[in-house]
Amino acid sequence: MVKLNKIYTRTGDNGTTGLVDGSRVGKHAARMEAIGAVDEANSALGLAVLAVDGAHRAALLRIQNDLFDLGADLATPGDDFAPGPMSLRIIPAQVDWLESAIDAANADLNPLTSFILPGGSEGAARTHIARASARRAERACVALAADEPVNPAALAYINRLSDYLFVLARALNNNGADDILWVPGASRGA
Repeated sequence: MVKLNKIYTRTGDNGTTGLVDGSRVGKHAARMEAIGAVDEANSALGLAVLAVDGAHRAALLRIQNDLFDLGADLATPGDDFAPGPMSLRIIPAQVDWLESAIDAANADLNPLTSFILPGGSEGAARTHIARASARRAERACVALAADEPVNPAALAYINRLSDYLFVLARALNNNGADDILWVPGASRGA
């Protein structure tokens, strides 16, 4: 159970922050960049949630919760990725759920005939913003993994997330019928 009695602690005034294991790292560290990027993606999802309803809303709320799990996972350094009382880790079942959600959302989509521009309906546009933010979070997690151990399930989860958000945005655009197609070089002659 998390209990926050006080928002400021002054312990970070020297440019460091605490991790789950009690160690401290610079706020500029790759681990903190990854955690921050995941937080930004979660915030972008918060905007998308406001523009969708029903099962899509429930799925996004579930993903927001998973992204907090992912942040906790990233805040737990080391190479033991088993969940435990002091280590919340992304598990393969969370990745499997995302893959099932991708398959379900993709099943009714019109096939792509072109790249699409981010936009369409308000829900799709907000979901595309969250997708781009999730891609940035993935790049930050992969950068961290180049130097330090990162839970493979966490890397898989953040990779699948942007795929899910892409197909969800298309689903929110009338199953792709209202996607805005990219027309290569369309404004060159104008």
